[in-house]
Amino acid sequence: MTSNPPTLTVAHGSSAGQKRALNEDAVLARSPVFVVADGMGGHDAGDRASAIAVAKMSQLPDYPSVEEVHEALTSARIEIDELVARDITRSAGTTISGLVLVEQADQPYWLVLNLGDSRTYRVTNGVVHQISVDHSEVQELIEAGDLDAESALAYDRRHVVTRVLGARTVERPDYWLIPVHNGERWLVCSDGLTEEVSDEFITEILTSSPTAHDAANALVDSALTAGGHDNISVIVIDVAGADDDEVTIGSVLWPDLSGIEV
Repeated sequence: MTSNPPTLTVAHGSSAGQKRALNEDAVLARSPVFVVADGMGGHDAGDRASAIAVAKMSQLPDYPSVEEVHEALTSARIEIDELVARDITRSAGTTISGLVLVEQADQPYWLVLNLGDSRTYRVTNGVVHQISVDHSEVQELIEAGDLDAESALAYDRRHVVTRVLGARTVERPDYWLIPVHNGERWLVCSDGLTEEVSDEFITEILTSSPTAHDAANALVDSALTAGGHDNISVIVIDVAGADDDEVTIGSVLWPDLSGIEV
């Protein structure tokens, strides 16, 4: 076990929003796993897919290995595909994004994972960094230089995701390994937040809210006030008690899982 376990203050919230009768999001906010899964496929499909994903992640031990995290996601994908196979008219899948507290060289690290367009943000020294990269059609067009940020807001296929867990895909998650840093704050959220609230306003809330609870409440309330067209889920994590050394903000895709499909 790590020689210096961090102290975490965690708050989370989830709402069906103003327009949806069903909340297909699932949230797991219990150490060592903090993830949001946004299910797709409608009633009895998307909600079950997201529930399967968080159920598999909830079975991870304290300070799991990177390989154990990957195996949990693989197991979730297999179970979701089996759900679809039992009913050929059903289409079920889920995005998943968030953090798992792992151990490297007797020190705590965050393993950030992402599939789809839910997001994970990190706040250090008053600066907000989006760690995850959306797996979406609009993000691919932005990266190719075919859309700018302003045009992307009006793009009519901005909700099309290009990687999910399940839905008969074999896409791999993205992984980043980042040292745990004293005083940092993390946000994990579904696109029900980011489609309603601008990055600038998210930054303002994350950097001005005194507690994780205040930030989580403000974020959900802001998305509801803006229209709440989709399910909204957020997790906010404040870190204390970790090493106070400076760390590099830039993140690198975890290399040891190259070639492994999920």
